[in-house]
Amino acid sequence: MSCLYVGITCFLTFDATDLFVRTGSGIHFCKTFNKISHKRSSISYTFVVLMEKAAIIVRRLLVWRVKHIGQRNFILILSLVIGILSGLAAVLLKNTIHVTHMLLTGHFHIENQNELYLAYPVIGIFITVFFARKIVRDNLGHGISKILYSLSKNGGKIKPHNNFSSIVASTFTIGFGGSVGAEAPIVLTGASIGSTLGRVFHLNYKTVSLLIGCGAAGAVSGIFKAPMAGLVFTLEVLMLGLSMASLVPLIISAFSAATVAFFFMGEGAEFYWHLENHFVLNNIPFYIVLGILGGFVSLYFSRMLIWSENKLHAIKSPYFRLSVGGVVLSVLIFVLPQLYGEGYTTITAFLNGNKDIVFDNSLFYQLREYEWALLILLGLLIVFKVFASAATTGSGGVGGVFAPSLFTGGVMGYFFARLVNYTGLYALPESHFTLVGMAAIMAGVLHAPLTAIFLIAEITHGYELFVPLMMTSTISYLTIMYFEPHSIYTKQLARRGELLTHHKDKAVLTLMRLNKVLETDFLPVKSTDTLGTLVKTIAKAKRNLFPVIGSRGQLKGIVILDDIREIMFNHERYNDTVVEDFMQIPPAFIEINENMDSVMKKFEETGAWNLPVIENDKYMGFVSKSKIFSVYRRVLIHFSDE
Repeated sequence: MSCLYVGITCFLTFDATDLFVRTGSGIHFCKTFNKISHKRSSISYTFVVLMEKAAIIVRRLLVWRVKHIGQRNFILILSLVIGILSGLAAVLLKNTIHVTHMLLTGHFHIENQNELYLAYPVIGIFITVFFARKIVRDNLGHGISKILYSLSKNGGKIKPHNNFSSIVASTFTIGFGGSVGAEAPIVLTGASIGSTLGRVFHLNYKTVSLLIGCGAAGAVSGIFKAPMAGLVFTLEVLMLGLSMASLVPLIISAFSAATVAFFFMGEGAEFYWHLENHFVLNNIPFYIVLGILGGFVSLYFSRMLIWSENKLHAIKSPYFRLSVGGVVLSVLIFVLPQLYGEGYTTITAFLNGNKDIVFDNSLFYQLREYEWALLILLGLLIVFKVFASAATTGSGGVGGVFAPSLFTGGVMGYFFARLVNYTGLYALPESHFTLVGMAAIMAGVLHAPLTAIFLIAEITHGYELFVPLMMTSTISYLTIMYFEPHSIYTKQLARRGELLTHHKDKAVLTLMRLNKVLETDFLPVKSTDTLGTLVKTIAKAKRNLFPVIGSRGQLKGIVILDDIREIMFNHERYNDTVVEDFMQIPPAFIEINENMDSVMKKFEETGAWNLPVIENDKYMGFVSKSKIFSVYRRVLIHFSDE
């Protein structure tokens, strides 16, 4: 199975930008040849020849496909292929992480703490950083944010190395104890497979976006064996506004990936547990309180994660940053071993009524008989999980917040139920509150209540908890939305105006580029030019607007033809009147790197029809409403569904 996935991945990973995507009808492999065969070795030459033949096959396949397979059917075929590959990738990643984890910690005795916890995380992150910097030579962190950025600002292009690099990097990170999840890396892997296939077959942006969604849906579906959650995740988190016709490929990818995962891994999921007790109506007030608590814990988790990562990123040296983050992570894991890796084993133990796992391999093993010690350790896990996750990703590890949010939620729900039960005033089902707590934190941190509801219900067969899942997830989501309108994935993108949303007008503006609407055919004048010189310039101009430029190219103002009509034919003023006397300051300036949403806001605020564009105070051109509307219509047609 792994050989099959790796073999297919190698084909997809070869840089399609040089050989497949930009070839058109020809085969331009000189750039690739210069890169990989500068020593002119026979091995490099053979590799180039093979890639040349592969390019010929791909080109012939493109021609054959256009002649014999319609676009709609071809997309359905690709969605099935992407689903199968995403499922294989999910199975491969889960197995490599599990095997690595067992090889390193399988021999530990639960009654003793182990000093190797101080070494494993640092080693794993060091290998990850070395792999990312020296072999892949790219930043592999924050996979879902990279997908969102590629959709909004990079035309759906994801670098081909992501077909395998996130799997390798996250295996070392998580297998060696990194306190993050494998979901974000595998979602990036699936999305990369979709992006690569879309580029290989020269598909347009809208179709590539759909294939990226297929890869993401397949990845979530495969890693959790939860096809509905994979489908909802793509629509809710990646924010793809799709028609009903577009949903069919997503469904195909989701169920095909889940089928592959079931075939290789059986029925076992992250938390293999069947609901036995029914939902009790009298527990609703406690679920409401848990939802509110979940919203505030989600807010704490989100803000502390970003704050901690920013503190680590402020360290310029990557290896010193690795050392600081690695030491913090190692110490936390040594004191609280349940922070090691994804933490799903701890959640499974809670669901099965095993509280002693909190004390295993820790300094507090002798306190396992005391309820107060259990509650204190549960509280510490809730507080410090976010710092362990931030130390992992901030120091260079590769992983996501999917698993940490589920872990924090599960511990929070178990802690809440255990605390109520400890008072003796009421008896709550601890397994139910563990599950619902997971959904609450996931809904809050990811801003994805639907994904949280369906994921917990699917992977635990707990559909009888649908009412408390819906109630608690919604309350948690509404609570955090009051303080934090953007999820942990989208906050930075939204701050820069680079977030693609379900709002079609804003989505189209996000896809537009300022350089595509920049107009540069305005004739400039100097502030010291006389009226006579300006009139001569007007005679040659096609525009009624003239930028006033300083000696260093800086924009000093503008001259509007309507403002000088009354004096432009007064020859007596041609020599004693200069441009500076009647130029005006524009109502607003637009920086060359501004996003289109900000540009449109300036047009609305000023009521102007043309605004100047500058870069470091230097004049670059003008942007007009009419040009924006013209380009907007073209992008809208390209972006919209049929």
